[in-house]
Amino acid sequence: MNNTPSPSTLARTIDHTLLKPEATSGAIETLCAEAVAHGFYSVCVNSSRAAQARDLIAGTGVKLAVVTGFPLGAMCTAAKAHETALAVGDGADEIDTVLNVGYLVEGGSEEVLADLRAVIAAAAGCPVKVIFETCLLNEEQKRLACAISLEAGAAFVKTSTGFSSGGATVEDVRLMKACVGDRCEVKASGGIRDRKTALAMIAAGATRLGTSAGIAIVSATDAGSGAY
Repeated sequence: MNNTPSPSTLARTIDHTLLKPEATSGAIETLCAEAVAHGFYSVCVNSSRAAQARDLIAGTGVKLAVVTGFPLGAMCTAAKAHETALAVGDGADEIDTVLNVGYLVEGGSEEVLADLRAVIAAAAGCPVKVIFETCLLNEEQKRLACAISLEAGAAFVKTSTGFSSGGATVEDVRLMKACVGDRCEVKASGGIRDRKTALAMIAAGATRLGTSAGIAIVSATDAGSGAY
């Protein structure tokens, strides 16, 4: 039996993403038009572009995901929570926020938990995806990040921002899925540029993919260069 998802089913796993600092309003317009045309689950944008994207996808069924504390996760908790609240006010359906990696690697579990809880509270019921930046963590730290994210109430754990030294790997997705089980979902992001890679991430346990190469993935053509 062929268990490979159809292009339309695969499209519904994709957060069509544009997070480059040089992204213009015209580029956001293109992103949103592509998401609608190809039936992607959402567009994922920086918070300064949230209201524009909201208006462009209104009534289409495409969701709006907004990143906060991006890409470092190292800003103060109050700032991350405030940005999250503003994003929700601008129409975000989902929030992708970056875990404070420095807190985690120095053993500050309570600080990480408090940081995530503040963001999740500010999200006011919108699902929150917690980005780990897995390339900066060892296995023990990845497991701890999963446990803290679950305790904080995350809807997803997510591999990467696409802006650090590495992106999603099948091994990390498999590990994260094993840690969270059915208690939350796993989003793979960073370096997913073709259908083969996308399908490998899904087979490992990811239910959502963050990528700027969604069109190439669903049409099985080669993507251009880019980290996310």
